[in-house]
Amino acid sequence: MTATTETTRPTASALADAHLTAGGILRSEWVKLLTLRSTWWCLGVIVALTAGIPLLISLAIGDAQALPGDAGADFGYYNWMNATVLPVGFSVLAAAVLGCLVITGEYGTGMIRSTMTAAPGRLGALLAKALVIGAVIFVASFVALVIGAALSGAVLGAKGYTIDPGDGRVWVTLLSAAGYPALVAVFSVGVGAIIRNSAGAIASVLGLLLVVPTILQLVGALLKADWAFDVGAFLPSSLGTTMYTPVIDLGGMSFSQGSVELAPWSAALAMLAWAVAALAGGAALVKRRDV
Repeated sequence: MTATTETTRPTASALADAHLTAGGILRSEWVKLLTLRSTWWCLGVIVALTAGIPLLISLAIGDAQALPGDAGADFGYYNWMNATVLPVGFSVLAAAVLGCLVITGEYGTGMIRSTMTAAPGRLGALLAKALVIGAVIFVASFVALVIGAALSGAVLGAKGYTIDPGDGRVWVTLLSAAGYPALVAVFSVGVGAIIRNSAGAIASVLGLLLVVPTILQLVGALLKADWAFDVGAFLPSSLGTTMYTPVIDLGGMSFSQGSVELAPWSAALAMLAWAVAALAGGAALVKRRDV
């Protein structure tokens, strides 16, 4: 006696109608991100540097001078936030590496074929990667910055500095400092989509963050060329520094080089433009190229 098993195969029309929703694509990218070991290593580096270095800096800073009124508040804010945001220049490198690996890792393993099959429009998958990594980096950086600010603020307060967590400038500085590595991570996703190779994408992004600014600084200093400093002011590293570096009134004094002096909000818009341009370039190539 034999048993007959009937199997039902989906029709071509049913397969054509099957697709992931935007929420499904986001959940998929969220799961993939959290299951990567590189994610936890990079986030661990970001949190450790951003939360730990401010404490060490605050311990090294000397006791405060007695300053009256607003001068004391400005002096306390400036030293407190400088100690808190200094590690961002280092932690952003980990954010850049993770942003590249989010997409180039899939090209390396061939998993990108499954991703693009599940999201045949392709752009949805790319935007979901950028949104997820940007949000994760922003939240991790902001939480670490708040911890670093609390630790350094406690030490500096004991040394006589005016520490005011209710000062609106403090939270604007912390949000800006968290936004910069998030935008760099999104920018790195776009570069990774363009290059499709982990080593090449990481080298390109880190070269733009570290090497190109140094070259322009040398050119500007040796040739006394203001144009080199002006171009450098629009590079991601300079824009990020402008975004989150605390500013106080110095009585008209300025230490900027070149003729370009950006406000923090305009630097943030320029950094956003870098991220959008990289994603647009990556999206155009993802649509045109085979996976």
